[in-house]
Amino acid sequence: MEITFVSDFLLADLKVPGGAEICNTILVSELRSRQHTVLEVRSQQITAAEISASDTVYIISNFVSLAEDCKQVLRTKKYLIFEHDHKYAATRDPSPFKDFILPKDLLRNVSFYENAAAVLAQTKIHAEVMRKNLPSTCNIINLGCSLWTEEQLQKIEAVVSSNRQFDCAVIKSNNPIKNTAKALEFCATRNLKYNLFGDLPYDELMERLAECEGLAFFPTTLETCCRLVVEARMLGCKVYTNELVGATSEEWFKLKGADLIHFVRNARANIVSKVEDLLTVPADSNPGITVILNAYRRTHLLQEQVERVRNQTIAPKQIWIWANYHEDAAGFDYNTLGVDRVFNNDYNWKFYGRFAAALLADTEYVALFDDDTMPGENWLKNCMETMKIQEGILGGIGVKLHSDSYADHERFGWASHNDKIKKVDLVGHAWFFKREWLSHLWTEKPVTWENGEDIQFAYLAQKYGGIGSYVPPHPQGDPSRSSSLKGYELGVDDKATSSAANHHIFYPERDLVVRNAIKNGWKLVKDEECS
Repeated sequence: MEITFVSDFLLADLKVPGGAEICNTILVSELRSRQHTVLEVRSQQITAAEISASDTVYIISNFVSLAEDCKQVLRTKKYLIFEHDHKYAATRDPSPFKDFILPKDLLRNVSFYENAAAVLAQTKIHAEVMRKNLPSTCNIINLGCSLWTEEQLQKIEAVVSSNRQFDCAVIKSNNPIKNTAKALEFCATRNLKYNLFGDLPYDELMERLAECEGLAFFPTTLETCCRLVVEARMLGCKVYTNELVGATSEEWFKLKGADLIHFVRNARANIVSKVEDLLTVPADSNPGITVILNAYRRTHLLQEQVERVRNQTIAPKQIWIWANYHEDAAGFDYNTLGVDRVFNNDYNWKFYGRFAAALLADTEYVALFDDDTMPGENWLKNCMETMKIQEGILGGIGVKLHSDSYADHERFGWASHNDKIKKVDLVGHAWFFKREWLSHLWTEKPVTWENGEDIQFAYLAQKYGGIGSYVPPHPQGDPSRSSSLKGYELGVDDKATSSAANHHIFYPERDLVVRNAIKNGWKLVKDEECS
C-alpha cells in the first residue's frame, strides 16, 4: 500500500522533538516494516495539485501549516487524522471550558475531521473530549496508547533500578503548561527529596527518572497521553498528577514495571494493525450498521459499552439505546452517553422490545448487544467478513441443541473460541443481521413474551426466509474479533436473567419456546447432520 504521511514537522526538523514527532516516526517505521511504501511530507510543502494527482491514501498528523485548498482536495481522498492534541479548537486546548466543551465559535476544521475515514485518538479521555466537541458522524477511534520503539523499551528495561536516590522527579520547563512550579510546591509541602532536570537525550532522561521513586507532574492543559508519565510507570515509579493526563484514563495505567512494558510492547503491534485495517477497508464496505444497546439494571456498564462500539474499525452509522424500566436505573441520565437515539421506556418490555425498535433502523444491518457484552474492536468487521462468506443471523454465542430441552445444548463463540464459522440453531449475546429479516420475527405470535426471543428469531427466519444462524470465528489468539471480552466477568452477577437463582423459571420458559418451534417446523442442526 502507498501512504503519504503529512505533518507540520518531521523528527529531523526539531532539536528537541515532541511526543507527536516521536510517535509519528515510529508509526511510519512500523508501516514500512510491513512492506508499505510511506512518503513523509511536511504540511507546508505539499500542494493541492499534488494531492489531486495522487492515488495514495493519507495519514494527516499535525496540520496547522496545511493550506485550506489542500484540505478541500483531501476530502475527495481517503485519509486518517492521527490526532496529537486538539486542532478542532481555536485555542488548541479544551481544558478551561466546563466538561471540556468549547463554545461553537471556537471550533475549527470540523468538516475536515468529519470527512476523515477515522480520527485516531491517543487515549480514552482524548477520544471522549473530541466526541463532545465534534459531530457524531466523526469516526473517532481510541488507539488506547502511544508508541515506543523496541530500543526505547529495552533501554527502560535496562535502567530499572531498586536503588532510588530521590523521592521524586520534577521536569524543569519554562513552558507554563508543564507547571514546574506546582510540582516543586508539591514536593516541598510533602518534604520530598526531588531531582530537577530538563530536556535530556532519551537514554539519559530514562536513567535520571529511574533514580526516583516517583514523578510529580501537574499539567495545566489536557495531555492526550503523556509519554513521560507512562515511562515513569514502566520504570516502576509512583506518579503524582492530576486529571489532565490522558494515560490515567486507561485501564492499563494501573500496571507498572515489567507488566506495563509488556502491554506497551504489544500495543505497538496492535495500533499499527488497527491503522492498517482503517486504511485498507474499502469505502463501500460499510453499507450501514445501526447498533442497539439494551439497558435495564446494568447502566453502570453503558459508558464502556458505548465506547467499545464507537471504537469499532467498521463504525456504526448510529448507536441507539433501548432502556427497559427498572427502579435500579430510574435516575440514570442517558444524555451523558452521547448516543444518537434513546428509547427510555416506563415499562419493562423485556427481550422483544429492542427488536421492535430495530424496525425503525434505516441501515442495511442491525447489531444488538446484551448489556454485559463488550465487543473487541474488530467484531463488526468480523461480522461483515462472515456475511461475505455465509449470510445468516450472526451471534456472539451460538447454541446447538441436542434435544428439545434447551438445557441439553453445546455452546460456541466467545465461550469456546471456534476458529471457523459455525452453524448453530440460535445465537445470542450479540446479534448481527440484515434489517429486512426482522419481518420474520413478527410472523407468528410468541408462545410467551417473557423469554426466548433468540429462539423465536432463529426459528422464524429459517421457516419463512430460509435463513440460518451462525457464529463468526472467535480465534483465541485474536481477542479483537471477539463479540465479548468480559463475558465471564460481567455476565454472572445476580442481575442476569439466566442466573442460577432463576433457573427454575428460565429453563422451563425456554423449553416451551423450543418445543413450540420444533412442533411448527423448526429444523435443528443435529437433524440436518443425520440426514
